[in-house]
Amino acid sequence: MTLAYNPDNLFAVKVWEVEFRKTDQRTLIARIYQPQGTGPFPVLLDLHGGAWSRKDRYANEPMARAIAAAGMLVVSPDLRLSHEAPYPASVQDANYAIRWLKHKSKEWNADPATLGVLGSSSGGHIAQLLGMRQHDARYAAIPLPEAPHIDATFSYIATRSPISNPVTRRAQAEKKGNKEMMKKSDTYFSVPDSIHDGNPQEILDRREKVTLLPMLIMQGGHDDNVIPPIQEKFAATYRAAGGECQLEIFEGCEHEWTAVPGPDADRSHAMVKAFIAKQLRALQKAA
Repeated sequence: MTLAYNPDNLFAVKVWEVEFRKTDQRTLIARIYQPQGTGPFPVLLDLHGGAWSRKDRYANEPMARAIAAAGMLVVSPDLRLSHEAPYPASVQDANYAIRWLKHKSKEWNADPATLGVLGSSSGGHIAQLLGMRQHDARYAAIPLPEAPHIDATFSYIATRSPISNPVTRRAQAEKKGNKEMMKKSDTYFSVPDSIHDGNPQEILDRREKVTLLPMLIMQGGHDDNVIPPIQEKFAATYRAAGGECQLEIFEGCEHEWTAVPGPDADRSHAMVKAFIAKQLRALQKAA
């Protein structure tokens, strides 16, 4: 039986890295945060942000360590960046990562049935797409020959500043005259109409048939990149569609506060751990 996840636990954590996937450009690496204990532990996939154009497996290190120390295997993979391949390449990498991690979990003393996904900023956008479109054949285009029967389903989504509406986010960048951010969006969504296809808010607005997993959205109140109204509208639409969405506004915080040491970062770590514990209790009860 999977060990219960208690946010107050404090395990020693072994951190190591493994080759995750080879692409035409480079080898993607996954960073593993493995609690040292009897287990088996629940498991979490951590998807990095960076406006689809930068950052890597190290981006969310403080959060990943905090979650792992409470008794969870956390895996943070590299994803292809927009200059390497546009949408949906990074979503495909993350879909592959879910299947790969479910395949590897038992080897790393974790239970694949407990898998959840954590995503920050553009990683949150990817997490939302994967959660809502769990059986999308386009996203599952990268084969996993060693375990072809494993699917990309998972149980819950936790996010920090997710790009829940890329169209509105790009409009905000244009309003601010942020040409660099506009370019990042245009590079990722370079295929015509892909910014609408890969848009969580518009997916709900179109009333596509989707899976509505329990979701946590943490949002900085002073974020002028992904502004709070984006999340407020998305959360309201998600709930109206029948989903559970916990939206928490961190007043006075900018876009990347969870990685800056201090009380707000500590509160965000505690909030994610509490959300995960709640979802795992529900899974255990359902079983």
